[in-house]
Amino acid sequence: MKSLKWFAVVLVAASLASAPAMAGPIVLTFEGVAATYPGSDAQILSFYSGGTSSAGTSGPNYGISFPENALEICLNTPGIVCSNTSRGGLGDPNSQKGALYFASGATTFLDDPAGFTTGFSLEYAAIYFGGSVDVFSGLDGAGTLLATLSLPITSSGCDASYQAGFCPFVPVGVAFSGTAQSIGFNGTADQIVFDDVTLGSDTPGATPEPASFALLGTGLLTMLGLRRRRAPRS
Repeated sequence: MKSLKWFAVVLVAASLASAPAMAGPIVLTFEGVAATYPGSDAQILSFYSGGTSSAGTSGPNYGISFPENALEICLNTPGIVCSNTSRGGLGDPNSQKGALYFASGATTFLDDPAGFTTGFSLEYAAIYFGGSVDVFSGLDGAGTLLATLSLPITSSGCDASYQAGFCPFVPVGVAFSGTAQSIGFNGTADQIVFDDVTLGSDTPGATPEPASFALLGTGLLTMLGLRRRRAPRS
């Protein structure tokens, strides 16, 4: 009887060890939307949905698309000035060259037909006019309003080497219930910039969790092996 119980535990541990990691948040860094760095601003369009940006580049296929007024802005880095915006060397080192803004209208949208849950977050800079972000259950702002983030005016105070007023970026996030399919980014055109837009977490730039189940399974197998070796013979 004891051997059967041990066998069942070992089977569970083995299945955990071989199970794939759980899917994690999706982070949009807006790197590579333009064809070159530094370069001209480019429309994001279907860059994140298996298509291309207006510059002809493509990114990971998340099924996420943007309307024509959603653009990638070139961010300043030391020695390179291509806008009045920079991450100032803060945050993800792989997210320092591009960000999201809209040059016309008062809103731009992100559409995700597959939907996402749990939370939403981003980093932003808005030194003259604030804004807001709305999370909806339907595409293009349709359906139920699931969450709203208020985006107050931010400070302007990065190191002078970045030569940018819109810097640094401020992290914000919100948790919500339900499944979201679109996000509305609201504010004054050309006066608010977003980066590290994160679907599925209220912490911007969150990365997928490690393969927790695999680690747990490996640990259980190791412990079981040790206990078996130490157990006295019957």
